Amino acid sequence: MKATETNKWIITAAVMTGTLMSVLDASIVNVALPYMRGNLGASIEEITWVITGYILSTVVMMPLASLLSSRFGRKRFYLFSVVLFTLSSVLCGISWNMSSLVTFRIIQGIGGGSLIPLSLAIIRETFPREEQGKAMGIYGLGVVLGPAFGPTLGGWLINHYSWPWIFYINVPVGIISLIMVRRFIQDPPYLKREKGKIDFVGLGLLILALGSLQIMLAKGRQNNWFASDFIKYLAAISLTGLLLFIWRELTTDRPAVNLRILKNVNFASGTLLGAILGIGLYGSLFLLPMFLQLLMGYSALSSGLALIPRSLAMAITMPLAGRLYNRAGPRLLIGSGLIISAISFWEFSRLSLNVDLWGLFFPQFWQGVGFGLIFVALTTAALSTIKKPEMTAATGLYGVVRQLFGSIGIAIVATQLAGGTNRYRAILAGNVTNFRDVSSKWLNMLTGAMLNKGADPVTAHHQALRLLDREVMRQATMLAYNHIFFLITGLFVISIPFIFFLKNGRTY
Repeated sequence: MKATETNKWIITAAVMTGTLMSVLDASIVNVALPYMRGNLGASIEEITWVITGYILSTVVMMPLASLLSSRFGRKRFYLFSVVLFTLSSVLCGISWNMSSLVTFRIIQGIGGGSLIPLSLAIIRETFPREEQGKAMGIYGLGVVLGPAFGPTLGGWLINHYSWPWIFYINVPVGIISLIMVRRFIQDPPYLKREKGKIDFVGLGLLILALGSLQIMLAKGRQNNWFASDFIKYLAAISLTGLLLFIWRELTTDRPAVNLRILKNVNFASGTLLGAILGIGLYGSLFLLPMFLQLLMGYSALSSGLALIPRSLAMAITMPLAGRLYNRAGPRLLIGSGLIISAISFWEFSRLSLNVDLWGLFFPQFWQGVGFGLIFVALTTAALSTIKKPEMTAATGLYGVVRQLFGSIGIAIVATQLAGGTNRYRAILAGNVTNFRDVSSKWLNMLTGAMLNKGADPVTAHHQALRLLDREVMRQATMLAYNHIFFLITGLFVISIPFIFFLKNGRTY
């Protein structure tokens, strides 16, 4: 599909609207969960399925995009996905109970899961080889900035309207996407429609493996991980299903997911590096809003605004990285991004409860620069040697690996945060005794403050102890955050050697 200079930007705009909807709905809903819970009368365990159901169906659909595109035609399947996503968004907004909301979110994920790999494949095919870095810079703006701005937009909509509007906002975007895709997107001649048998066994094993894994990651922490038989069963089912799926797809003539493209060393190396970095990237994106809201007392809207420096840095860096790609190559850009990101996480590992605006601004800004360099160069390099007929299959596989390991990263940091807080609290509490002058002065000061407010001596002492315990807990939580940021620093550092497996290969 050879596009003119004007048409390639129109095509990019057409498919990016769909991508933006899909990635935005993965994060915008987070700030609305408390309001949904109150409005629909849901428990904490039930409300988490609003996120889990969407991610689960998205992850399952990503690797199936190639199969369904070849079966029904890529343009037709893309239009169907946009319609399904848009209609299910309306249904999410008018949900009457928890079950209906979760059901419509799963349907929404089925529509949205295909949009990301299909959009990436179309953009890769539209731009010539010498402009692939530029194309990935533009694509990265939607994929990375959507989740970054999601909490801010969601907080604003909830403050001014109500939580259903985080879904209704998809309707005009979906209509625009439908009109533009119908008008400007065409299937290239090398994409052949296939009407043969569908590998239903492979499909079933894929759904079983990915579904079990995603539920395990979502429910692991609240079930104390492998201390729970439920989590053990899910892990066994997921591992068995994954091994059988791999065997099936490598031995059947018409696989549901083409795993043979992993024989391409450049693609396999890029996918592996993307998996490793997905743990750190998604884990950190999960941590910072938690830190600002739960520990620093920011509102949902304020925390979203506080994260803008990182988003702005990515918006500046990604197009620049795309332009530099052909000159600098993937190794220099990714290596620089890893080093810059590691430094920014090192700065985060030294935060305290007294951090000011600038203490948050500069580490975030440099983190955004590092993320932008990594995403553009890694995506471009990983797909640079993939043949065009295999591009949709490759983008689906690349996307699902990144998403899965991102979920693993979130599960790891959430578990580390809970366990680390308890561990550091025990250490700090062991040092808060009447035999230490600092502890005695604090306790006497707090007791005096309570007495001045009219409390009797016994009540004042108990209130002072509670305040002291709360401060110990806050400091322990801060130390837990510091520890996790330090671990992520190490993850980025040890990822540096993997860049030498990447080459700036020729795109077919």
